[in-house]
Amino acid sequence: MGNIRVTNGGVTAAAGFEAAGACAGIKYKNRMDMALIYSTVPCKAAGTFTSNVVKAAPVLWDKDIVENSPYAQAVIVNAGIANAATGSQGMDHCRETAQTAGRLLNIPEQSVLIGSTGVIGKQLPIERIKSGIKMLVDAKTAAIEAGSTAAKAIMTTDTVSKEIAVSFETGGKTVTVGGMSKGSGMIHPNMCTMLAYITTDAAISRELLQEALSASVVDSYNMISVDGDTSTNDTCLVLANGLAGNDEITQKGEAYDKFCEALNYVNTYLAKKMAGDGEGATALLEVKVLNAPDKQKARILARSVTGSNLTKAAVYGHDANWGRILCALGYSGVQFDPQKVDISVESSAGSAMLCKNGMEADYSEEEATKILSEPEVTVIVDMKCGTEQAAAWGCDLTYDYVKINADYRS
Repeated sequence: MGNIRVTNGGVTAAAGFEAAGACAGIKYKNRMDMALIYSTVPCKAAGTFTSNVVKAAPVLWDKDIVENSPYAQAVIVNAGIANAATGSQGMDHCRETAQTAGRLLNIPEQSVLIGSTGVIGKQLPIERIKSGIKMLVDAKTAAIEAGSTAAKAIMTTDTVSKEIAVSFETGGKTVTVGGMSKGSGMIHPNMCTMLAYITTDAAISRELLQEALSASVVDSYNMISVDGDTSTNDTCLVLANGLAGNDEITQKGEAYDKFCEALNYVNTYLAKKMAGDGEGATALLEVKVLNAPDKQKARILARSVTGSNLTKAAVYGHDANWGRILCALGYSGVQFDPQKVDISVESSAGSAMLCKNGMEADYSEEEATKILSEPEVTVIVDMKCGTEQAAAWGCDLTYDYVKINADYRS
């Protein structure tokens, strides 16, 4: 973090960005369910999207805007209904949403990005959406609090809102990167049900903005898992409006590296917040794989452990069942010598080695249980077959996860 510092706020922290939240009554009663992000000037846009073959209408809409529109200037997000598996009517609703927002904001409809999250297979109540857009446009401000309101408005089963902002200096100018996200269930991104929106006042070329984002998601959003389900709506968008006044970043170098560091910090923070807020979760699970043959193998190994339901259940039960971790490494698809592997756990309560060279180490079950009883638990795996490392994040698996998803539509 040498080049960056954390600042207050989220999507309105960067210069020129405004936001709002509104109660449109799409699914939920007496709570906000729509959000707006707006830039006072046109933005360069970049995006990464779900690899699920079933892509929601807003994903298709946003992909087209990012790839073909000259610029973007606003994002409209609704919670409660995903607008996925909705056919041509779903795309028509995206168009009507963009047209309404464009008219009220006096910007082209092709500069309006759209996000939806919630139940799959239901059509949006488009008249409520249109009324919500009017409320959002009337309420938008550049206040830090407006960004926080927007972050709360996109929540579904999330228990906490998620936002962050950082800044750095380049060429005598201060550049800010802010963001918000939502995600609690159906979380196993592969694209990049998570939505993440990043705003920045950096002046940067569209090509480098996309390259920075595409690289960043690999070790942030793509390294989290709550339940192994890759959503139809996974989207991460970045808007850059250039109002920081820095010399435009058009080639790789010190300024680009600083921007990437800031973007990575924001994305990793939001990713970890989503993993720790998994539906029904009581603990954030971090898995660090050390000394793997290469970076990709390290990622695969780490994700295999965070995705193991048996390991997740053991963390919930505060049970030091290291055999489940070793097993998850073994079915990851990565070849290694199990007789070299060390497995440790650590938390604010201490640390303990559970497995040494593929066999049970000398540890106290009582101490291990204390370590695994904390709200943030780290598993450290030393593969001893290389020099590369990676981290992945997930959560424990609880009774409440089943309860939440057994009646999600009711």
